[in-house]
Amino acid sequence: MLKTILSYAVATGLAFSVLGTPLAASADDLETIKAAGEFKFANSGAYPPFSFVDDSNQTVGFDVDIGNEIAKRLGVKGAGVSTAWDGIIAGLLAGKYDSVIGSMTITPEREKAVDFVGPYYKSGRGVFVTEGSEIKSIDDLKDKTIGVTLGETHEKWARERGGWEIRTYKGLPELFLELKAGRIQAMIVDAVPVSIAVKETGEKVAKLDVPEFAGTEDQIGIAIRKGNPELKAAMQKALDDMMADGTYEAIAMKWVGADIR
Repeated sequence: MLKTILSYAVATGLAFSVLGTPLAASADDLETIKAAGEFKFANSGAYPPFSFVDDSNQTVGFDVDIGNEIAKRLGVKGAGVSTAWDGIIAGLLAGKYDSVIGSMTITPEREKAVDFVGPYYKSGRGVFVTEGSEIKSIDDLKDKTIGVTLGETHEKWARERGGWEIRTYKGLPELFLELKAGRIQAMIVDAVPVSIAVKETGEKVAKLDVPEFAGTEDQIGIAIRKGNPELKAAMQKALDDMMADGTYEAIAMKWVGADIR
């Protein structure tokens, strides 16, 4: 679901071409942020409901609220910056902003270029049935008909696992219609878009608990420049405190309709 960005080599190569050498701060970035009284965080501004431009021409969304709340807990003002996704790491390395809070999947390749705070949410595969269905586990789907989106990794997984009939569809709207009509007994899709659809349209579905999916979700993190242990610790504490005191859940419910940590 989540977007691809340019490779570590390209990102760092651009940073090198702009700066000549990697950005090196004489002090931890936390000190600079506090002195400026502002925490700048970047997103694409084109990934609803995580970051998007509203009717008032303001960038809003889950990521924006998370960024502003972290800034508040650092004792400074939050300043969201929308920028093209394919250059977002290069911009961070060039010092254009302090962090990327933009639904970025943590990968080994990206960890070579930046450090991550978090993860602050997870995105992964889910199996959904109609609310009140007699199907309570994935084993109950043996010899049943399931729906998947054509070409997604979830289709590949479903075919490799086997034990059911598979029907393919163009996307989530079709899958909801087929599930409601009873032509499929379950759908296997990315979980976060389903949560958003449930929030926006009131679709009546239930997510099955599938133990084999545990630990396979994409981990979504907050990127900062390397060499900033104080900033990383302060941001992680802010995030942990948000999750402990209910603030994180309130933001997630507002934008996504589910607690996605």
